[in-house]
Amino acid sequence: MPSWAWIIAAIAAVAIVVGGVFAYQRNNSGSDAAAASDSIAIGLTLAPTNLDIRNEAGTALDQALIGNVYEGLVARNSENTVIPALAKSWTVSSDAKTYTFELNADEHFSNGDALDSKDVVWSLDSVIKNEYQDYQVLANVDSIAADGANTVVLKLKKPDATLLWNLTGRAGLVFDEDASYDAKTQAIGSGPYLLKSFKQNESLTLTANTKYWGSHQAKTKTVVLRYITDTNAAINALKGNSIQVLAPITENLSASIAKDSNYVVKAGNDTDKFVLAFNGKGSKTSDKRVREAIRYAIDNKALISSRGGADAALGGPIPSLDPGYEDLTNLYPYDQSKAKKLLAEAGYSTSNPLKLNFEYANIYGTDLGNQLRSQLKAVGIDLNVKVVEFSAWLQDVYTNKNYDLSLVDHNESHDFYNWANPEYYFNYDNKQVQELYAKAVASTSDAEYESYLKKAARLVSEDAPADWLFNYRVTTAYRKGVTGFPLNLNQSLLPLWNVQYKA
Repeated sequence: MPSWAWIIAAIAAVAIVVGGVFAYQRNNSGSDAAAASDSIAIGLTLAPTNLDIRNEAGTALDQALIGNVYEGLVARNSENTVIPALAKSWTVSSDAKTYTFELNADEHFSNGDALDSKDVVWSLDSVIKNEYQDYQVLANVDSIAADGANTVVLKLKKPDATLLWNLTGRAGLVFDEDASYDAKTQAIGSGPYLLKSFKQNESLTLTANTKYWGSHQAKTKTVVLRYITDTNAAINALKGNSIQVLAPITENLSASIAKDSNYVVKAGNDTDKFVLAFNGKGSKTSDKRVREAIRYAIDNKALISSRGGADAALGGPIPSLDPGYEDLTNLYPYDQSKAKKLLAEAGYSTSNPLKLNFEYANIYGTDLGNQLRSQLKAVGIDLNVKVVEFSAWLQDVYTNKNYDLSLVDHNESHDFYNWANPEYYFNYDNKQVQELYAKAVASTSDAEYESYLKKAARLVSEDAPADWLFNYRVTTAYRKGVTGFPLNLNQSLLPLWNVQYKA
């Protein structure tokens, strides 16, 4: 071969090698970019009827908007504890009556308006003045004032250990006083996402706020929340990849999903408490022996197992993610002989059964009612199970308190106050519990607050005004490649800035 041919061949070889290297790098880079999807769809159950978070009730609004579109002075993390948000820090006076919040610098709303202390003062004052949703939690506030552009001073009439946590919800959200929009269909906030569209009972679409002021920049450009009430349709949507996440999914139905290597199924902690309430003023349930017998007669582990096994046993009124939690399951363990003995003392037996009416809303299905009827029948209690429309339950049980036993999923966090309220539908009136709760709220330290709550919760459980059937744990199914989706509390708290999907 002539020398010039060797030169040409060498140049060609180098070109092929170099070209191959660049092609490899280009293709690798392209595949990485393609793998990180710019959108993700999430299947949820409860849909908001409109987006007016100041006036409309329902946790579906909290789930979709708080931490995504709207922000407050403080927020909650997945362990249900208070963390900074619009306020980067805060101090509390020695008498626990003055809270001073320092805002982050250069905060602004999604429309470009600056967010400063005046917006905070106006927002909190508006909640109290107009009695917006959850305004009651600010009843102890004496004054709210701005001290310069980045400092807010909030003064209380008396100490309130629940204040910071309450500010993580609707009462603490900060809005733009100057913005003009239809709050039922639009939203202007300061969060990492903007509201792109809302289709009632169908979907809510969020798009990344590219001008977000904070560190929680959205990792996915578009997030679609799809509301699917039919369980089979939701599972089919997950399998068909029209949604990449489904929350919640019942543990029993998730078994087939979990067997598929394309999916991940995990349970997260939540604050839902499935409460079997005993009417404290009922002609039969006012007898503590009857209430104790019912608790001994219930096999909580069997109930949990029948639901798939994800839920946690709960022996008292405070769930594991709330302050004051203590494992009280040993107070009334499953013991049929003790149940029969107590019923005998009260004048009942399997041959002379205690007859009780058990009314609850049909949103909970019939399985739990049937299982409880079977378990209680074994010790000499005949349950007349009545599954009704929710409106009927509201009238019969919640308003008129005309019931023996009832069932409710109390999903609120920090809701122990219901046991300190003798007017609540439980009809539970214990002065010592009320005093302990009042002391807890008036505490000037977290340790003192939790100590009083623990004492009060133990007293409540010992009194047996209810059986806490289980602490519901939410099960989520998602496609492999999904990261950053919150598992704990995701039915009421769903920050989405960290969510990604890599196919």
